[in-house]
Amino acid sequence: MYKIGIGYDSHGFEKNKPFILGGINFEKNYGLKGHSDGDALIHSIIDAILGASNLGDIGKHFPDTDKKYKNISSLILLKKIYNKIKKDYEIINIDNVIITEKPKLTPYIERMKKKISTVLNIESNSISIKAKSNENMGFIGRGEGLAVISNILLRRMNENSNL
Repeated sequence: MYKIGIGYDSHGFEKNKPFILGGINFEKNYGLKGHSDGDALIHSIIDAILGASNLGDIGKHFPDTDKKYKNISSLILLKKIYNKIKKDYEIINIDNVIITEKPKLTPYIERMKKKISTVLNIESNSISIKAKSNENMGFIGRGEGLAVISNILLRRMNENSNL
């Protein structure tokens, strides 16, 4: 049995905050607003996993009202969610679209895929990351932030699971 999940996240930019995306520090003088490190790509993947496994959303598991998640690495959150599902599901494929005008992401995509694949214990060729602009439209087009859409395909390994 296969399950499909969709994730979405968007964050505005904030000056003087580390820019973390896909677990990679981009060394910019601006980052993504958020209670954790603001890694919208990882947040979107987490929501896709949670959706496919019918476990709610990221806010249910890691509420922004809980101080223990303040500035936490989103890779830690991803690992926690992966640990919840790994006995019941195998990750077949993750497809992501990052919508942003800045920064240019192409030089970082393979590093992001490697970082994510290591956390999820899958091959990096099971992860697709594409970067698109918003053609100068909306908050993304004005350079105020970015958005990510993620799709995931899971294969149930344990038919007796409650997930």
